[in-house]
Amino acid sequence: MTTHKGCLLRHGRCSEPGRLYLLTSVTYRRHPLFADFRRARLVIKHLRQADHENSCQSLAWVVMPDHVHWLIELKSVTLGTLMQRFKSRSGLALRKAGVKSVPVWQAGFHDRALRREEDIVKVSRYIIANPIRAGLAKRVGDYPHWDAVWV
Repeated sequence: MTTHKGCLLRHGRCSEPGRLYLLTSVTYRRHPLFADFRRARLVIKHLRQADHENSCQSLAWVVMPDHVHWLIELKSVTLGTLMQRFKSRSGLALRKAGVKSVPVWQAGFHDRALRREEDIVKVSRYIIANPIRAGLAKRVGDYPHWDAVWV
């Protein structure tokens, strides 16, 4: 039986409250579910819900047609719990909104712990410039599905 590479990322993963993480999650088979405006906004609602629950503080994020990049400061939960809740809740909301793809999300997620001395604003700019690099927008402000605390 084959396994997704995303499943392998779980080995050795640690969660530290107060630490900064860059998280990436991909739709199942990279189906461009979030090319639809309403679907992308549903995903954004669930990114923001994690902030409201004090699970994390979102520093920057972008919702691309087939994946999400999310720069956070982890708060009261583990990375696994944060991502499980986000993917479960957003997947359920998307299915209620008519998405037929089951599952919505590919198994696992990618995380990268950042050091405080790294240029966090530079990482944030990299995240929000993703639509430009992908040819979806000419300027950051032209793409509707992103946010950053520095803007």
